[in-house]
Amino acid sequence: MIEVRGARVCVTGGARGIGRATAEALVARGARVWIGDRDMPAAERTAAEIGAVAHPLDVTDEASFRAFLAAAEADGPLDMLVNNAGIQLMGGFADQDLLSLHRELAVNLGAVVTGMHLVIPGMRLRGRGHIVNVASMAGKVTTPGIATYCASKFGVVALSRAVRAELAGTGVTVTAVLPAATHTELTSGVRLRLQPTLEPEQVAAAIVDSARHERGEVTVPRWLAPVGLAEELLPAPLLWRLKRFVGGAEYGGYDQARRRAYLDRVSSP
Repeated sequence: MIEVRGARVCVTGGARGIGRATAEALVARGARVWIGDRDMPAAERTAAEIGAVAHPLDVTDEASFRAFLAAAEADGPLDMLVNNAGIQLMGGFADQDLLSLHRELAVNLGAVVTGMHLVIPGMRLRGRGHIVNVASMAGKVTTPGIATYCASKFGVVALSRAVRAELAGTGVTVTAVLPAATHTELTSGVRLRLQPTLEPEQVAAAIVDSARHERGEVTVPRWLAPVGLAEELLPAPLLWRLKRFVGGAEYGGYDQARRRAYLDRVSSP
């Protein structure tokens, strides 16, 4: 599929967390990497530390996304796009600010639509290219308290499947990566009782490896793949009790003080 060494790759939300780990893993494999992020000081620090190029990016703004991709393609075509940028709000659905919920959808799903729409024509014309959309196991199993996040990740999974089918035979591939809860700022202060948890480097490895296989969906860890069936197969009362037991049904199941810095950062316009 895509030879990572020498590949030109863009990673959205690349300043920290899974994005940073992915950019670092790609650079280690010989790729030329551009990281886009709203937080330019953090992006520039990361770029200097791992050997990438930082560029300002607001994934909810088409012009900003176009400028980011154009910078990476200034002296050659893009080989791979990693749509990683995402945010997670928490709380009862009807209790949250409506504008904030729409912003969560815009970052988590709308930006994936924009990124794919911008890169596919050139990739299809060249007959090669790879897109990775970072979804979540929340795109398979719903969790009370993060309803809009779940909806956005369900959307990323469905979008990836449909577009992958459209691109069959063109040389352009799409992989959705669905990690379990990962230790990044996005999960700061969140109680993760009895849930499998990951480090960003584990997710990054799956993202990078997707460049050389043809699987359309990859769960991290792999053994979680059948878990999504629970949503459809388990009786509703049993499923509810299970979610309540692991803490998903408790909207206050997180440390608000520990989460405040993250919320302040992602909520700013």
